[in-house]
Amino acid sequence: QVQLVESGGRLVQAGGSLRLSCAASGRIYSSSVMGWFRQAPGKEREFVVAISGSGDGISYSDSVNGRFTISRDNAKNTVYLQMNSLKPEDTAVYYCAARSIGSRGLATTTRGYSYWGQGTQVTVSS
Repeated sequence: QVQLVESGGRLVQAGGSLRLSCAASGRIYSSSVMGWFRQAPGKEREFVVAISGSGDGISYSDSVNGRFTISRDNAKNTVYLQMNSLKPEDTAVYYCAARSIGSRGLATTTRGYSYWGQGTQVTVSS
């Protein structure tokens, strides 16, 4: 089993910054592709960003490209999401996800991920 625990979400003003963390434990390896998704009220869960096991491969959604930065510390089994220039439309529950061992592609759909955290709320006020 794999456990993912997100943290760092809170209320922030538009234009501000936040850093989310995702701590992984259990049967997860440094080669696992990790991703962040978000879900706003009344909307489907949407892809934000994915990172390869080595950290060399990254894919961002158009809506966050240039504002958000993903990174990972494999020694700590932790993935980070630095969010800058936040907008009210970034308000959502943010979920960390992991692909199963052996899945290498930077999946951009929820079906591509086998493990999910419980989410952390990010609220951006205007």
